[in-house]
Amino acid sequence: MDRKDLTEMLWFLAVAEERSFTKAAARLGTSQPTLSHTIKQLEARLGLRLLTRTTRSVAPTEAGDRLFRALAPRIEDLETDIDALMEIRDKPSGTIRITLSDHALESVVWPKLRPVMRDYPDIKVELNSDNGFRNIVEDRFDAGVRLGESVDKDMIAVRIGPDWRLVAVASPQYFAAHPAPVHPGELVGHNCINQRQIRSGGLYVWEFAKGGRELRVRVDGQFIFNTSYAQIDAAVAGYGIAYLPENLVERELASGRLVQALDDWSPMFAGYYLYYPSRRQNSPAFSVIVDALRVGA
Repeated sequence: MDRKDLTEMLWFLAVAEERSFTKAAARLGTSQPTLSHTIKQLEARLGLRLLTRTTRSVAPTEAGDRLFRALAPRIEDLETDIDALMEIRDKPSGTIRITLSDHALESVVWPKLRPVMRDYPDIKVELNSDNGFRNIVEDRFDAGVRLGESVDKDMIAVRIGPDWRLVAVASPQYFAAHPAPVHPGELVGHNCINQRQIRSGGLYVWEFAKGGRELRVRVDGQFIFNTSYAQIDAAVAGYGIAYLPENLVERELASGRLVQALDDWSPMFAGYYLYYPSRRQNSPAFSVIVDALRVGA
């Protein structure tokens, strides 16, 4: 059935329900002659007389009544389904999938979403922690979270967190046995706690900067992890130097369980951004998430 056929069927239903071409035309927003011509086309195509017309009334024939009883419940079901879709359009509901690092999850996204989501019980949020870069289109994510400097140019980016920096930390016991480095190059002589990049499979190369000079150091050590929190535990336990987001180790630094080194070499990074593919109309549920996460919310 093409669109023209569907239009003819819908217009027939309107006439059969109203028992009047004039009333049906007003309901459909068309003229009475156009409506009458359309019904005649339908009857000609089917080879059946569907309506009995008099000067005062219109009534379905036996064939018209059978067609009406076949079509009416189907159209009603369709209208119910469309109403349900409109409710989804206007009401925040459904599932939103976001890929992000464990640091972004713990330091920015979860603290911002936690108090908001109680007001939206029909929204489901899947937060997929992954320290590698995911292709959000291929992997069917609604959005991802990355540092501003690494968001692709063809993505829409919404800033959700402040700038932050990585710091080199170890336990006092470790630095008592191994003097703290004063230059990043000295890290090659230390037991360093490494991080495996999930997507690339390689080890993270530690990045430093000072006075406009950038330096990258490949370190080695006894342990390799792919999450930040295990690295904190290993550093506190004295297994070496870890290079971690400063806000993740604030409590350990304040309590003295960890000590910082190379402070003047620790660079700032351009904060986290929520990114997604285009400016297409997003669902109310997605808008709730974006508004909750954006800076200043």
